[in-house]
Amino acid sequence: MYIKKIMNEEDLRLAFAIRKEVFVKEQGVPLEDEFDPFDTLNGLCEHILIEYNDQPVGTGRIRLMDGVGKLERICILQPYRTLGLGKIIIKALEEIAEELGASQVKLHGQTQAEGFYQKLGYYPASPIFMEDGIPHVLMLKQLSMK
Repeated sequence: MYIKKIMNEEDLRLAFAIRKEVFVKEQGVPLEDEFDPFDTLNGLCEHILIEYNDQPVGTGRIRLMDGVGKLERICILQPYRTLGLGKIIIKALEEIAEELGASQVKLHGQTQAEGFYQKLGYYPASPIFMEDGIPHVLMLKQLSMK
């Protein structure tokens, strides 16, 4: 298992392929809603890629919004979801948030993953809302500043 910050277009394309497989094909998110102006290497956000057995299998990104790290587009290809990789992605994104000076992180978690996020220290902070036809909840976590 290997996780890295995405620093080149090739790795960014690999991350996009994972997102397209999970969000667009599997969950039915419209392609035009999945990708946005933050999906570049322009410094507006940090993207990460996780590999398992030398295969890219998961991704996520984080951007700073008013001093809070917003975790986004976190996904893992279906055959790799029972290996604990989601926890590793979240931890890596939280570390980037701390590097950027954030003391809190937030995310729009799908309600089916709410328990997963709660085990990692997140708490729900909103009523359920719909995003791309999928129920979500705002989740927050305070980071321990080192």
